[in-house]
Amino acid sequence: MNLFQSLTKFTLLTTVLFAAMPASSSYKLNNYNYGSGGTGSSTSTNYSLNATTGETSNVQSSSTNYSVRSGNNNTQQAIVPVAPTFTNPANYYNKLKFVINPGASPSDTKFSIAISTDNFVTTQYIQIDNTVGNTKVYQTFATWGGASGQLVVGLTPSTTYKIKANAIQGNFTETEYGPTASSATVAPSITFDIDTAAADIETSPPYSVSFTSLLPGTVVGSTEKIWVDLDTNAESGAGVFISSLNGGLRSARLSYTITSATADLASASSGYGAQGLSVTQTSGGPLALSSPYNGAGQNVGILNSTIRQLLASTLPITAGRASVQIKAKASIATPSSSDYGDTLTITTAGLF
Repeated sequence: MNLFQSLTKFTLLTTVLFAAMPASSSYKLNNYNYGSGGTGSSTSTNYSLNATTGETSNVQSSSTNYSVRSGNNNTQQAIVPVAPTFTNPANYYNKLKFVINPGASPSDTKFSIAISTDNFVTTQYIQIDNTVGNTKVYQTFATWGGASGQLVVGLTPSTTYKIKANAIQGNFTETEYGPTASSATVAPSITFDIDTAAADIETSPPYSVSFTSLLPGTVVGSTEKIWVDLDTNAESGAGVFISSLNGGLRSARLSYTITSATADLASASSGYGAQGLSVTQTSGGPLALSSPYNGAGQNVGILNSTIRQLLASTLPITAGRASVQIKAKASIATPSSSDYGDTLTITTAGLF
């Protein structure tokens, strides 16, 4: 009898426990049971309950978008990103463009981007400032540039890089890194050429320009123009520079020089200098004439032993092309001779 009463009390106690649901000021659990907890999640203002799949075997399972390790796993997993887009759209020598592919990931999903030059024997990560470092950095798809992507900078020229992304969403499990994408930087380059012709054509050395004659009190332009070609992938562009051996048109026979100066030859009694006429490019740049060679009318820039900037581009440029004309004016006092001449040196330098 006593035993029966004890069992009855136990049964009654169990019934009371299931009837009184656990609760506090922050949550109330309306139902609970043993097992996996189902396949979804429950939420309210104060709590979030996620189900689990239970423990899996010691064999890792994977598919195109998911990877499940052994042990306890959440039923809600971040999606493993597919391969990013990774390109070199402008012959960069020190940077490459990446675009993460978020797939069906929610907008609050964050991604880190691993980068390597040795197929991930050594791994680094793209940082917040888009340099490469050893710290894993997570940012949303939008912060990584969205569909436009961004440029990873500070890379080594002539080097192949691989990148891959992984994801984490909310408090759920961090994914494996997804498939890789590769791209390569190129070598720094600058291509420079000049031509001398009356029209815009390619010519071969030796290069020379000439005057038909210098009449006293008359501004005369050279029959041929100097044409300059410039291509460079230098990050900060390039400059073209000009200097003169004689500092003017010199007659060795008479030991006389028509001195060069920055001047308006229309009003000067005599003079000699260069004037830029045109600039074009296929892309990049733009290429621009530098002062004092960008004057109009009969204004010319000085030509002497000082190396001065003739043209400039502050960005990489493709197929830059410019024309320059040499102009001179003799005075009534200028002695006549057929050997007036000068030697011009035109050089370029890239700002890498």
